[in-house]
Amino acid sequence: MAESLLMMPDVFNWLLTGVKVNEFTNATTTQFYNPTRGHWAADLFERFQLPLHILGEITQPGAKLGHLRQELAEETGLNNVEVVLPGTHDTASAVMAVPARGVGAEKPDWCYISSGTWSLMGLELPRPVVNDRCLQLNFTNEGGVGGTIRLLKNIGGLWLIQECRRIWAKQGCEFTWEALLRLSAEAPPLVSMVNPDDATLLAPADMPHAMRDYCRRTGQAQPADEGAMVRCALESLALRYRQVLGHLEELADTKIRTIHIVGGGALNRQLCQFTADACNRRVIAGPVEATAIGNVMMQAAAAGAVSNIAEAREVIRRSFSVEEYEPSEHREAWEAAYGVFERLTG
Repeated sequence: MAESLLMMPDVFNWLLTGVKVNEFTNATTTQFYNPTRGHWAADLFERFQLPLHILGEITQPGAKLGHLRQELAEETGLNNVEVVLPGTHDTASAVMAVPARGVGAEKPDWCYISSGTWSLMGLELPRPVVNDRCLQLNFTNEGGVGGTIRLLKNIGGLWLIQECRRIWAKQGCEFTWEALLRLSAEAPPLVSMVNPDDATLLAPADMPHAMRDYCRRTGQAQPADEGAMVRCALESLALRYRQVLGHLEELADTKIRTIHIVGGGALNRQLCQFTADACNRRVIAGPVEATAIGNVMMQAAAAGAVSNIAEAREVIRRSFSVEEYEPSEHREAWEAAYGVFERLTG
C-alpha cells in the first residue's frame, strides 16, 4: 500500500518542503543499500518480492531541498528559508563535527568515538570494507558526509552507569554524576571488568546485579560498592575501545594515532583518561554537542560560508574548546588488564 519509503528525517523534510528524497547517511543503515555499488540493492528487493517503486532518490548531505512550503512560511513568518540536508543519521552529523584534519583519507591516522548512552567507534574512509573478516567482527559500513563511509562498531556505553543510577535511585540512593565519579576515583583500579556488549548487560532488570553476576560467573571479584561498580564500567569501556581499535587498524590496514571522543561522553574525564591509558593513544575530547554542530556546519557548507568539509572542521577546531589526554605511566597494569579482558571476551 505504500507509495514512498521515507526514513524519519526524510518525513520531516517532506513535511517542510513537500520534496521526497532518501538522504544518503540514513539510507545506508536500512540494510538494503549496496555500499559497494553505491545505490539501492534492487536485486535484494526483487528476491524478497518487495516493491521497488517505494525507493526514492538517494541524496547527499548538503543538498538544498527547497524553501519552506508556503503555508508553513506564512504560519511561522520564516519567509525565503531554505531546507538543507545534513547528515540525517545522528552519528553522521556527529562525525562531521570531529575536529580532525582531512576528510576520508585512504589511511586515516585518527578514529572517532561518538560517546553517550551508547558508543559508536569507527573510521572515516573513502570506500567500504566488505570482506569476511568485517562480517566476522560485526562492523558496519554506513554513509558519511562528503560521500565517505563510516566503518564502525556499535559498543555499549554509559548506559551501564545510567542503569546503575536508576536502580540505586529506586533503592533510595540518589547519586549525581559528579558524586559517582568521585567514588570511582577512590576505588582500587583494574580489579574487575565486564564485557559492555555481553547480552546479559543489554537490558537487565537490575544492572548492578547483572554486573556483579558477570564478575562472579567469570571468576572475578565482585564490585564491592557504587564507586567500584562505576570504575568497573568505565575501565571496561576503555578496554573494549582498545579491542575495537585493534580491529579498526586491522580492517583498514592503518595505524591510528589519535582518538577523537565527541558527544556527552567527552565530558567524562575519567572515561577519556582511561581510554588514553587502555589504548596508549592520545585522546582529544570534544565538542560535546557534536550532532547539532555537524548539522549546522553542513548547512554552512551548502550556503558557501565554508568551501568544503575540511574547512568546516577547521572552523570547528577554532570555535570549540577540546581537552587532550595523554597515556599515563601505568602501561604494565593496563596491558595486564587487557590480557584478562581478551580472555573474558573470547
